[in-house]
Amino acid sequence: MIDLHSHTLESDGSWSPEQVVEQAVALRLEALAITDHDTFSGYDLALARASAAELDLVCGIEISSKLERRGKATIRNVHLLGYFLDQPPSPGFRVWLGKIQASRRDRNRRLAAKLQSLGLKVKLEEAEAFGRTLTGRPHFAKVLIQKGYASSVTDAFERHLDEAAQGYVPRHEPTFAEAAATITASGGLAVLAHPYKLTRNASEPLDMVIGELVDQGIRGIEAYHSEHTSAEMEQFAAAASAFGLAITGGSDFHGDAKPGVKLGSGKRGNVHIPREVLDRLRNSKTR
Repeated sequence: MIDLHSHTLESDGSWSPEQVVEQAVALRLEALAITDHDTFSGYDLALARASAAELDLVCGIEISSKLERRGKATIRNVHLLGYFLDQPPSPGFRVWLGKIQASRRDRNRRLAAKLQSLGLKVKLEEAEAFGRTLTGRPHFAKVLIQKGYASSVTDAFERHLDEAAQGYVPRHEPTFAEAAATITASGGLAVLAHPYKLTRNASEPLDMVIGELVDQGIRGIEAYHSEHTSAEMEQFAAAASAFGLAITGGSDFHGDAKPGVKLGSGKRGNVHIPREVLDRLRNSKTR
């Protein structure tokens, strides 16, 4: 079994890269992808430990983008997974990531100021203490909980951090098409992450939504995910087959940040991804 979607504390997970690798080894996973948000730090730090344990560690990334649609409203926070299956990402891709990280830092400064203007005594440095390499809204949520302004991460987002909340501050995001093209040009495979977030409330038929994303550059769909129902997994796999797209899957493990999601098996054991999925991905990249 394998897991192609996991996060470490180098982005918004709670486990160190080494701990995630050790857990994968303990579970006897044959392969693991670390797909931290906007950074390769977790992968870089995990590589030596994975190599020593003879674990096939896949270089991955998760990018947040805005989906621009002709004649329709732009959809924010649409996530793309990038998998670098045969070679490391190009230096140019890391430079591009640096620009995204800079936009996060700028948003974080403005977010701290906005929360303070609302009477919430939250300092940027406090969120950064949780965020390590990359600080995001989940780390601000931890500060809000610590100071009694929220009872949980969900509560923190609903009351203060979500797009509909009074404390929300937007940040610059690449367009979906730009992110997909940049991943592809850098030797990666661009995959739509957890598609349920995009399709569950969509008014258009599934094939219309997927077709639009194919036109914008995706080459795969994360059909198997902890939040997908069995029916959705079947639908996304069928859609991938119909459009000639690669199929990927993973738990979206975050450690204690998502306690109900287990590495390698998802929620209540609903994710089981055989090694053949990764083999097919690599074969498709070498054709």
